[in-house]
Amino acid sequence: MESKKIFELLNKFFIFIFLCICLSGCGFNKNNDVVILKFSTWGSASEMKILKPIISEFETENPNIKIELIHIPQDYFKKIHLLLASNLAPDIIFINNMNLPVYEKFLTDLSQYIDKKDFVKQSIDAMSYKGKLYALPRDVSTLVVYYNKTLFDKKGLKYPNRNWTMDNMVLTAKRLTDKTAWGMSFEPQIYYALPYMHYYKGGILDSNGKEIYQDLKSQYGLSLYKNLAYKYHYAPTPAQTGSKTQAQLFIEGKIGMHLSGRWMTPKYREVVNFDWDVVNFPKYSASSDASGWAISKNSKNKELALKFILFLSCKKNIEKMASDGLIVPARTDVINSHNFLKGKPLSSEIFLYSVKKSNITNVSKKYNKIVDMLNDDIYQQ
Repeated sequence: MESKKIFELLNKFFIFIFLCICLSGCGFNKNNDVVILKFSTWGSASEMKILKPIISEFETENPNIKIELIHIPQDYFKKIHLLLASNLAPDIIFINNMNLPVYEKFLTDLSQYIDKKDFVKQSIDAMSYKGKLYALPRDVSTLVVYYNKTLFDKKGLKYPNRNWTMDNMVLTAKRLTDKTAWGMSFEPQIYYALPYMHYYKGGILDSNGKEIYQDLKSQYGLSLYKNLAYKYHYAPTPAQTGSKTQAQLFIEGKIGMHLSGRWMTPKYREVVNFDWDVVNFPKYSASSDASGWAISKNSKNKELALKFILFLSCKKNIEKMASDGLIVPARTDVINSHNFLKGKPLSSEIFLYSVKKSNITNVSKKYNKIVDMLNDDIYQQ
């Protein structure tokens, strides 16, 4: 009980400090007539290295505007929720489609400010809710299968192709599995089970927001995903994984196929010492998600905030953000460019095709609560 009280006191202290930081600077500096725009985002150190020079360039071009970067690398939406509840919302909020329905009442409709043809349709659909666009898309992503070509060669297996089926994938996972490696990755999160559920026409919500995760089709796909680890042993169980991530196991050559997103590309380019490539999930049944920049409805400087996010989302800057391979850019003139497709993996066009053939993840205001419940309850063996 004593440790719980200490934790609660520390948590309250953190909230106090966090609010104090966010309160510093009220958006307008009367001494030099510089408008301060607060901009919240998550992101790794490598992302910040790309983003900060872009911000500096914008400030140089607009000396009357100062961007106050609020970098929140962990528990992002908990802290954004706190700011919104306290009427301290940043002017610009980086957001993803899974959380968009929860916060749409706090955001500005941006539908009239862009040409939607400049962006991949799925990214526009994902950043929209009830017919209104609430964020300018930065990226759009879907899960693909990274595979160890060296291990395939060692086993005498053909590389997977775009037309493979679920049966092909499961059989390949079986043939890759031996005492030294598993054929497929397994992560105890519903996010990674969704492609299996979608393959059999199931999911969490249908296009009308109806809960379908208990339907037979959804449960069949979910059961297959769990069986890969717990029944067939073609994938490592959480107990077998221990403290290592699926990415670490793939890097070590202990997993033949890793279901993941574009965000793994920079790391794999840097450290993987075997030949590897990507292929779409069977039937392109992984849904797509997106993230982008929104403007707070209560911002006192909406026009300047709009100027900033239009700057962030222009071709030149999206190219910079996609340069290290971290994201699948939402702009059509970047996702189809040589700069995006060059380098490893050799089949980078798979990301493009997977996105264009996908449907966006169906979400609602209850979506995250349902996901939390499924993560807590369904993965009990």
